[in-house]
Amino acid sequence: MKIASFLLNGRQTYGMVSSGGVHPVSPEFAARFADLRAVLTAQALLDLADACETPVLDPAAVQFLPPIPAPSKILCIGLNYRKPYPVAGAVVQSDDIVIFGRHDDTLVGHGMPLEMPVADAAQSFDFEGEIVAVIGRPCRHVTEADALSHVVGYACMNECSVRGWQKHSVHAGKNFHASGSWGPWVTTADEAGPVEQMRLTTRVNGDVMQSATGADMIHPLPKLIAYLSHITRLNPGDVIATGSPDGTGGSRKPPAFLKPGDVVEIDIPNVGTLRNHVAEPAQT
Repeated sequence: MKIASFLLNGRQTYGMVSSGGVHPVSPEFAARFADLRAVLTAQALLDLADACETPVLDPAAVQFLPPIPAPSKILCIGLNYRKPYPVAGAVVQSDDIVIFGRHDDTLVGHGMPLEMPVADAAQSFDFEGEIVAVIGRPCRHVTEADALSHVVGYACMNECSVRGWQKHSVHAGKNFHASGSWGPWVTTADEAGPVEQMRLTTRVNGDVMQSATGADMIHPLPKLIAYLSHITRLNPGDVIATGSPDGTGGSRKPPAFLKPGDVVEIDIPNVGTLRNHVAEPAQT
């Protein structure tokens, strides 16, 4: 099952995506559960399929949003693939799990524009393709053996960074408004397949820039979930971005940073393809 949030006739709603198109949820179901986060919190996902309407809509008729609205946490993993570190230009390795957070409004949905930073920040705007896991059941102090049972599904993320501002702080470089994206939907774990077999490919203007599998992660997903659950309670709808492999613009010589008009695609077969373009810098 693929579940998505989107705007339909200017109204925010949600539903399923199939090979035939988009299936909005019925008004009655939406009245019970305002959004997908509420569906997951109520453990009502199995009821969603029967609550989706016909006729099926053309995907072009809707504007996709980040799949889970306002997740309680967006947790990102750093240094989880062996690669030159794009800020320092050197290989940095750590035996420890490195985490940081992103604000909800730093990420847009599939097809929506990425906001180009202004002034000096525009000189080091970088793409980062990542595999995302979405929590489906609450967990606290979970074991690695049980961790994946708490994952409802997977999505793609373009976890863009402003490399020059990462030298100020990780938080600064990772939290520019509308600078990244995730989606296009959440594909449930049964359909997505094992995370270690997922092939992540990032393309910029059609050129392959990153290619790796989940098996290449230094810290595998069960370890990440167990670690995070010892720090905090993981809630339904929480997002875990598992790190970005080699090939980002900042790690290339010469650097290949993003510019207005560029189109970035993050592709994970059996999960989806996330596509966004880089807009001109915002004027206000």
